[in-house]
Formats: sequence, structure tokens, C-alpha cells
Amino acid sequence: MKKSILFFFFLAFFFNSCKKKQQVPPPNIILFFVDDLGWQDTSIPFWNKKTKWNNLYRTPNMERLAAQGMKFTQAYATPVCSPSRISLMTGMNAARHRVTNWTLRKDQLQPMETNHKSLTFPQWNINGLTPDSSIQHAVHATTFPSLLQKSGYHTVHVGKAHLGAIGTPAENPLNIGFDINIAGHAAGAPKSYLGKENFGNIEKFKNSPWPVPGLEKYHGKDIFLTEALTLDAINAINQPAEKNQPFFLYMSLYGVHTPIMADDRFVEKYYQMGLDSTEAKYASMVESMDKSLGDLMNYLEQKNIEDNTIILFMSDNGGLSAVARGGEKHTHNSPLSSGKGSIHEGGIREPMIVKWPTVTSPNSINSNYLIIEDFFPTILKMAKIDNYETVQKVDGQSFISQIKDSKKIKQDRPLFWHYPNEWGPIGPGIGAFSAIRKGDWKLIYYHQNENFELSNIKEDIGETKNQATTQIKKVAELAEDLTTFLKKVEAQMPIHQVTGKQVRWPNEK
Repeated sequence: MKKSILFFFFLAFFFNSCKKKQQVPPPNIILFFVDDLGWQDTSIPFWNKKTKWNNLYRTPNMERLAAQGMKFTQAYATPVCSPSRISLMTGMNAARHRVTNWTLRKDQLQPMETNHKSLTFPQWNINGLTPDSSIQHAVHATTFPSLLQKSGYHTVHVGKAHLGAIGTPAENPLNIGFDINIAGHAAGAPKSYLGKENFGNIEKFKNSPWPVPGLEKYHGKDIFLTEALTLDAINAINQPAEKNQPFFLYMSLYGVHTPIMADDRFVEKYYQMGLDSTEAKYASMVESMDKSLGDLMNYLEQKNIEDNTIILFMSDNGGLSAVARGGEKHTHNSPLSSGKGSIHEGGIREPMIVKWPTVTSPNSINSNYLIIEDFFPTILKMAKIDNYETVQKVDGQSFISQIKDSKKIKQDRPLFWHYPNEWGPIGPGIGAFSAIRKGDWKLIYYHQNENFELSNIKEDIGETKNQATTQIKKVAELAEDLTTFLKKVEAQMPIHQVTGKQVRWPNEK
């Protein structure tokens, strides 16, 4: 009898334990994605020492997040926004998905491309992402938010979308896997950051694509756009949080993209520091972004859900430096060269932090490199979603193993960039290009002149010395790897107008 009773209690304990294990919810996930935030636009050093920029900006909540999680010092995106955002959503490299420049108007190339003096650019996927395979000039793909949604996540999009051209399905995030869309549409920048200006929704801008939609309750009020988005984001995740439903928040701020406008809550201190008007306003936008991050972190703590919420912090491209900024051009990300729009490090290296409770070690640093498409498989794995199908080939690789073991590993995995387009401004590393990073070496192939630029990033982070003429074997090796990849993904190349011939592949040079 006693044995039967013990056996019964054992079975009850076993089934109760299994039930408890099954009831452990998947983690909430917040992707805090900032627009145009440079590697140096923070008080946190992502280098081996602090710089004047780190002493200038005020980002205490980035510091707080880094103290609780892991800082990545070699996180890469693409030089401009739409390619990064499509790679993020699809896990595809830009050369494969062909949304290689920024999108806006349906079926229309950018003016700087149609008016180029020496290159004819390919018909890239100017309509962006699409859930509908019948849409032309767009990449048909399965997004990771749609996979999260199917697995029971409440998915929330807040802020900048810039994923599909005007008049295409993906201009509205609701069509690509989000349950809620707050202020996201086809445009990649706001007309105004000011509630007093209705975020650009005024009569004289009625035919403009730039006014921010859907925030009418803040119109006429003294509120900065970043603050309005933060309030709505917290409200949007409160309902699933109350119901213990896992949520995914894509907190995609419009800041710190142009127009550079002051957040009056923070700007005065920067004027008093002696910064010029533009740079003082920019610094206030950086601090405004950081306040948003802090408000979200505070909310998680107040709701006692911070221990089951993963936060990933990332930027979509390098910090703006070629235009619109105060001070000397191409220097705002130093020691990195150049900035947004450039294949130099200033245009592609991003500030990145991950806090994954019980997984990331507090105040840890990861110096291994990764690229934006790696977020796709990583986030799905974080959400415990392993068996999924996509219509596209996924290039990204999960970086969870790096999170769990941050030791420096031998990295011979190549990273690739491809931009058969024209951005507009001029400067170091700006122009049509293909590029590869493999180990410490980085090779850039410029399409217009078919020239190479080779740098050892470990030894020369500022890319000050082109070793292409002295490291012939290394150029040949990387050019071969780059060409193999470009051909494999059927990458598009420009055509020389004078000869009518396609730009040669890197290994043909």
C-alpha cells in the first residue's frame, strides 16, 4: 500500500513538473532599432578607449543596458537604411534581396541614379519587401515577425517602417506580420519631430510623403516625436504583458535621422557646452533616443517582466556625416572613416547591445563580428522557434553561440556588402561598390573605376592605408571569394555608359 502511495505521489510530482515546464512562457523580445545612430553617438565606448564623442553625448540608459548585458564592438549593417531593414526582416544579404538602395515611390529609381554621368544602374527591387509574389520589383519573403505572430507572439511595430514603396502592401507593417502598427509607413524620415507642427501634417505638406501618420492625439501639443512613440509603445505592449502573452516590440525610432531638430527637454546643456546649433540639436536627439530606451526599461521593471524580456539594441547604418551635420564632414564617427552612405567603417559599423537575462553576462564585451541579417535566425531561436519555413534563402547566421560564449573566436566567415547604386553625396567610401570582410581584412571594389581598396581593420581601424598594391595575393583571394558570392546570389551590377559593358566582376579585374 505504501509503495502504491509513493508511486502515486511520484507520478503526480512528475506530471506537475512537466506541466510547469510547459507553462514557462517564451521570452518577450524588444528590438530597439535606431535610425542613423553612429558608432560614436553614445557615451559608451565601443572601441578600446573613450573618445571625445563619448564624452560629448549623454546616454545613461545605453550605459545601463550595457552594464546589464553584452556590448558588441564589431556589429555591422549596410550603409543606408532600406537594405538593412529588409535584411533584418528577411535574413537575406542585400546582394540577394536586391533592395540595395532606399525605397519610396513605386517603380521609380532615385533621381541620383537616373542622372549619373558614367554608370547605368540596374533595376533593383525599388518597391522593397512584399508578402505578395505578384508585386514586381520587390523581394517576396517571409518575415520573422510573421513567424513570431504565427507562434503566438503579440507583434508591435512602432515608428519608422520604410520597408515597402508607396502603394505596395509592405508600406503597412500590418501586412508583414505585425498585429499593431504605430506611425509606420513608406517614408523613411519625418517631416517634423514636433507635435506643435503635427509631425508635418499641415496644409502646406499635404502632398508630401514625409508627414508621420497616426499620431493625431499628439497634434498641437508640445511633445517630441520620440516621446510620443515611446508612450504609444508602452501602451501597446501593456495589454499582452497583463495577459502574460509574449510580445515582440519592434521599437524603430525615426530619430536620429534628419531633419535635425532640438528636443527642448535636453538641448540647452549642449548650447552651454559651446556646440554649434546643429550639433547641439543633434546631441539632444541622441539623448531623447536614450530617454526612450530608459522609459521602456523602467516599464519592464515596474511590471516585473524584465527577467523574461530580451532587449536588442542596434542601428540601421552608420552615423550621418557627409551632409546636414555641423563641423567637419566625414569625421563624426572618428576614429572610423566617413559615415552613412559609405562602405568605410563609419558607414557600416554600429553600436549594438544585447541583454538576455540569465544568458548574457553583465557588463560583458563581444569583439566578434556579425552582420544585420544575422538578427533573423537569432531572434527566432531566442523565441524558441526552430522549425519554420521561409520562401527565401536565409543568409544570416545565429549569433546566440557568441552571446553564450563571448570569447574571441577565429573568424574566417566572410561578410558581404553590395551597393550597385548611387547615394548622392560624395566622400570617402561613398559610391557604387561591392565589399568583403574576412578575418581582419576588408576589400572594397569600387564599380565606377573598378579599383580596389584593401585594409587590415585590426591594425588600421580608420582605413588610412590602402594595401591593395602591396598585398596582391590577399586582394586576389578576397576578390575571388567576393565574386563567388555575388555570382551565387545573382547580384546585379551597373553598366559603364561609355562602353555599354557591365562592370567587371572583382576577380576579372
